Amino acid sequence: MSFAWLKRYMPRGLYGRAALILLLPVISVLVVVSVVSVQRLIEGVTKQMTTATAREVQLVLDKRSEPHAATILAINVTPIAQDAVPRGDIRPWYDFSGIIVIREFNRLLPGLQAVSLADSQLVTLFIQAESGPVKLRLDRRRVSASNLHQIFVNMVLFGVLMTVIAFFYLRNQLRPITRLAKAAAAFGRGESVDYRPAGANEVRAAGLAFVNMRARIERQIEQRTLMLSGVSHDMRTPLTRLRLSLAMLDDEEEREPMLRDVRDMERLLDEFLAFARDVAEGEMELIDPVALIRQIVGDCERARIPATLYKISDSGQMRLREAGIRRAVENLIGNAVRYGSRAEVSVRLSERSLRIRVEDDGPGIPPERREEATHAFTRLEPGRNQDKGTGVGLGLSIAADVARVHGGSLRLGQSERLGGLCADIVIGR
Repeated sequence: MSFAWLKRYMPRGLYGRAALILLLPVISVLVVVSVVSVQRLIEGVTKQMTTATAREVQLVLDKRSEPHAATILAINVTPIAQDAVPRGDIRPWYDFSGIIVIREFNRLLPGLQAVSLADSQLVTLFIQAESGPVKLRLDRRRVSASNLHQIFVNMVLFGVLMTVIAFFYLRNQLRPITRLAKAAAAFGRGESVDYRPAGANEVRAAGLAFVNMRARIERQIEQRTLMLSGVSHDMRTPLTRLRLSLAMLDDEEEREPMLRDVRDMERLLDEFLAFARDVAEGEMELIDPVALIRQIVGDCERARIPATLYKISDSGQMRLREAGIRRAVENLIGNAVRYGSRAEVSVRLSERSLRIRVEDDGPGIPPERREEATHAFTRLEPGRNQDKGTGVGLGLSIAADVARVHGGSLRLGQSERLGGLCADIVIGR
């Protein structure tokens, strides 16, 4: 039997699921105890007391009984007219023990015409005697136990009290897990928050594993950055000497192609250094993404890069790394103008997310190779225009990394307006 349909109604959060695990057994126990109490305590006791009271009523109505029997048994007997007899039994809807009282009186008293439980303190019986209809009134406590609701009040009160105590204890046990989740989410965005393992042994073990993993990843990132920076720095010295040597050549036709190769090598080194820099550099700060994109597009226009601002939806501020977003958008614009004739940038800031879109009119990327295009050092020469220079395949990779450290993603598609590549940086608020 599949319970997949039930998942949509289940709580999503850890606290909600823990509360459900805690409350479900408590409520089940209360329901079972209530049903058993009604069946055993209320029904059994009420039936026994009503049977004894019915015998006393029969004794009062018996002609052979003493004249003062009604007074001795505290039963008030009053002759009434036939039209004063109710047409049916009277009982409040919430009087569950009254159902048993009426049923037992009807079973034990043959001449009973109606039972009235309208007054919660009295039981009124309308019986057809030999001399005519009579009305008998007696204390309600003689046919059912008093204060039956107290058992339910006590069950609910102590159930709620123990549930609250258990919830506070459970919350203290879940707090280290939520702190671990927040620390892991912050590290995924490139932030390193203070975290110390706490809680149960299993939670401490998971927290310690996370701390060790975070330290190893930080060391690997630092070593990668130092390695690439060192290699790129060491290669600049021979390239500079090579440039000087080529500049002293007399043959211009032979010198220019070689100088162009040297410039291409220096540009590739700059891209390596840009990739070596941590995409999570800088602190998260509250900035206006629309103003930042306007500034980036303005810088491109001053540099005579064919990039324009196409559309802006809404405005506001959110926490971002300005340097990282700038690098990502500039890389997307650079790719767009390298493989197309122009780039158009759009910004949409809603209550739930920020979307920065860069479109071009180039050849685009086939759907089956879009995921591959976001990998580092991946170039798709067969499907891209190479007339405007070559790259090392880091532009989309850096943009994807920047989106990832902000808790977002880079989505590639086809531009419906321009026909080329459509790159979206989507970041949740």
